[in-house]
Amino acid sequence: MFKLLLIEDDTTLFHEIKDRLSQWSYDVYGITDFNKVMEQFTDIRPDLVIIDIQLPKFDGFHWCRMIRSHSNVPIIFLSSRDHPTDIVMSMQLGADDFIQKPFHFDVLIAKVQATLRRVYNYNTDKVELKTWCGATIDYEKNTVTHPNGTIVLTKNEVFILKLLIEKKNRIVTREELINSLWDDKRFISDNTLTVNVNRLRKRLDELGLGVFIETKVGQGYMATEEANNYA
Repeated sequence: MFKLLLIEDDTTLFHEIKDRLSQWSYDVYGITDFNKVMEQFTDIRPDLVIIDIQLPKFDGFHWCRMIRSHSNVPIIFLSSRDHPTDIVMSMQLGADDFIQKPFHFDVLIAKVQATLRRVYNYNTDKVELKTWCGATIDYEKNTVTHPNGTIVLTKNEVFILKLLIEKKNRIVTREELINSLWDDKRFISDNTLTVNVNRLRKRLDELGLGVFIETKVGQGYMATEEANNYA
């Protein structure tokens, strides 16, 4: 049974979401003290976190940063705000998905199921290590190790990188990436993929590898082993 942590201060909504997700055999936990979110996160050790943006004490962005400093657990944001910068900020902080309130519970359940399936069940064809541009990518540990250092990627980031490297020097279309990452593209904005790829590049830039992920305008993205200016 997967354990889900729902960081939501609206008691009514919390219980509605908990009831719906419990019907799918998920074990849903809530926050009892918003001064001790990280303590409860550590105690629960959830398999997925759902965070509202507007919360007491600190907002959801703060808690996303805190969680990401300790864990690569998948994170889905909830928000009643409709400003595009909220989606961009969420993805830049390492969130896996974003759901705008009000939402249909079928959409929430579909996104939770897709995220859990992708994070915990995706097939790496039993290839745990891959070399690329002088770096070693560990698909099991989600790390990229290079003479310039080691970075830890989120599940979304390593999944995108894996798809691109598998088709190195060939264009992977935006549609293919979206379908592989989120199952049902009806629930995903095109900007969500852009933010995820940009975040991956930013992380790879720490090792000097961001230039090896090229944008093919109007088509998709391509991993190469010859540096080009992608900006």
